Amino acid sequence: MSNDFHKPAKWRFYFIYFIAAVLFAITAGRLFYLTVLDSAFLQNQGEMRAVRTESTPATRGMILDRRGEPLAVSTPTWSLVANPKRLWALSNKGIKKASGDETDNFEYPTPDSEIDRLAKLLGEGRVSLRKKFEQKRDSSFMYLKRQIPPNEAEDVIQANIVGVSRIKEYKRFYPAGEVAAHIVGFTNIDDTGQEGLELSYNKALVGKPGKRSYVKDLSGNIIHEIGQEEHARPGDNIELSIDLRLQYLAYRELKAAVSEHRATSASAVILDVKTGEILAMVNQPSYNPNDRSVIDYDQMRNRAVIDLFEPGSTMKPFTISAALASGQYTTESKIDTSPGRLRFGKQTIRDSKNYGEIDLETLLVKSSNVGASKIALSLPKDAIWNLYYKLGIGSLVGIGFPGESSGSLPTHPKWRPAEIATLSYGYGLSVSTLQLAQAYAALANHGYKVPVTIFKQDIAPEGEQVIPRNVADDVLKMMRAVVDKSVSAAKVSGYVVAGKTGTVHKVGAKGYEYDQYVSLFAGVAPATDPRLAMVVMVNDPKGREYYGGEVSAPVFSRVMTSAMSLLNVSPDLPEGLREVRLEKQIPYRVVVN
Repeated sequence: MSNDFHKPAKWRFYFIYFIAAVLFAITAGRLFYLTVLDSAFLQNQGEMRAVRTESTPATRGMILDRRGEPLAVSTPTWSLVANPKRLWALSNKGIKKASGDETDNFEYPTPDSEIDRLAKLLGEGRVSLRKKFEQKRDSSFMYLKRQIPPNEAEDVIQANIVGVSRIKEYKRFYPAGEVAAHIVGFTNIDDTGQEGLELSYNKALVGKPGKRSYVKDLSGNIIHEIGQEEHARPGDNIELSIDLRLQYLAYRELKAAVSEHRATSASAVILDVKTGEILAMVNQPSYNPNDRSVIDYDQMRNRAVIDLFEPGSTMKPFTISAALASGQYTTESKIDTSPGRLRFGKQTIRDSKNYGEIDLETLLVKSSNVGASKIALSLPKDAIWNLYYKLGIGSLVGIGFPGESSGSLPTHPKWRPAEIATLSYGYGLSVSTLQLAQAYAALANHGYKVPVTIFKQDIAPEGEQVIPRNVADDVLKMMRAVVDKSVSAAKVSGYVVAGKTGTVHKVGAKGYEYDQYVSLFAGVAPATDPRLAMVVMVNDPKGREYYGGEVSAPVFSRVMTSAMSLLNVSPDLPEGLREVRLEKQIPYRVVVN
C-alpha cells in the first residue's frame, strides 16, 4: 500500500483555512459594526437598562412681608415610594438576604413577607397595604407615605425592604398661621397653589425642577452618580406690602370683637393712603393653613375682597364731596331737614329725630339721611353716581386675588328720586371692605386716588385726582368733628382722627331684616397729615350693641393706637401749635421701620 494513501489531502487544509478566515472576517465585521456603526444604539440600550434620570425638586419661592418676615416657606422633607412591579417579581427563592450564619442561614423574601414588614413600620394595616400593591402590580412607582419626618423615613430605609426607597420633596409651612391665611392661601401636597396668593402667583413661585442621572444595579442600588444634567431653579420670592406687625394687631382685635359681640363674620383692611399699599387685611373666621385636617371651606373665603354689603352712612362724606365739587354748596351751606322725614310714594326716609336746619358738618355728625337725600336731589342726577364710580365702587380693585368681587353700582335709564336719595346714604349699592378702604384712602390723600396693591412699593404710583384737593381736605375736617363729637370710641390718644360710622340693615329673602345689621367704621389717622385709612366691617353682631360706633369703632381705635407707635408717626401737637406748624410747612416726622 502506498504511503500517499495516509497523507491528508491539501484541499482539506485549504478548506479549513478558508472557513476560519470567513468566520474571522464575519466576527471582525460584526465587531466593527457594533463598536463603530451601531455604538449609539447599543449605548442607548445599555443606559435604558442601567442608567436612570430623575427629576430633582425645585424649592418654591418664599412669600415675605414688607420687612422680610416669612409668610410662606418650603422645608425639605422625605416621601417613601415603592416599586410594586419589583416586589411582585419576588418568588420563594428570588433574593437571598443573610440573617445570621453566612453559609446556610438565609431568608428568602416574598411579597407577603415584605408587605408584612412594611405595614409594621408604617403603622398601616397589612390588608389595606397589600391591596394598594395589588392595584399597582404592573407599575414601577407608587407613593407609600408623603412628607414625613427624616427619622421616620430613615427607619423604613434601614429595614432594606425590596422595592422601597425615598425621594426628597418640599413641604410648605406658614409661620403666621391663621393670621395671614386669607392673604397667603396654601398649596396642596404636590406643592401647587390652591388658595390666595399661592394660587394667583403659582407660576412665579413654583420654580423649575432639575435633572440628575445615575447608574443602578439589579437590586436598585445607586452604584455610580453620572452627574447633574440640569440644576433646579428655585421659584421667585414675593415681597408683599403687608406689615406682619399690623396684621397681627388687626387680627387680634377683630377676633376679640367678633367674640365679644357674637358676630357671624368680620373683616378689616388698612391702607397706606400715599402708596395704596395694603398693610393689613384680616378676616373672621379664619383657619390654620398648616393643619387642614378639620377645615371648613367657608372659613377659607377672603371676606375683605369677596363678601359684599351695603355701605350705608359711610358713603355720606362722598355725597358731601360731590356737593362741594359741584359749586352749589360751600362748607357754610345749610340744609333744612324738617320735619325729619322725606316721603317718596310708599317709601319714607327718616332721621332718628328732626334736626331742623343744619350745616354740612352737622349732617355728618348727626348722620342725617334726610339731609344727604336733599343734597343728592338738588345735584345733577348722575353726580353722586359719577363720584362713586371714580372712587372704584362697582369695579374690581384688581389686586390679583381669586374670587375678588366687583360689588355693584346700579345704573338707571331714568333715575327715580327715591333711587337717587337712597344712593346718597349708602343703600342700593354694594361694596367690599377693600373697595370702601380704597375710597377712604383717596379722600385722605387729598382726593388723589392711587392704585391699591398687595405688593411692596418703593415709589408711590401714579394716580388720579378724583375729588378736588380743597374739597377732600374740607370733608376730612368735617369727619374729624364726627369722631370728636359723636364717636369717642374711635379716638386715638395723641392723634387727630377722622371717620364715619355706618349701621346697615341686612337684606334677607323678603327684604331688609330689621334685627340683623352690618356694623361699620371707616377712618383715617392722623387726620392732620393722613397716613393710614382703615375700614372695619362686623357682620351680624348679636349682642346688645350693634351700632358701628359701638362695635367697629373700638377696633379701629385699638389698632390705630398701636399702629401709630409701630410706624413712628409723631403725635399731633395741640391745636394752636399745630396751626403754626402748618403755616410754616413743618412736616411730620414719619419713619417706616
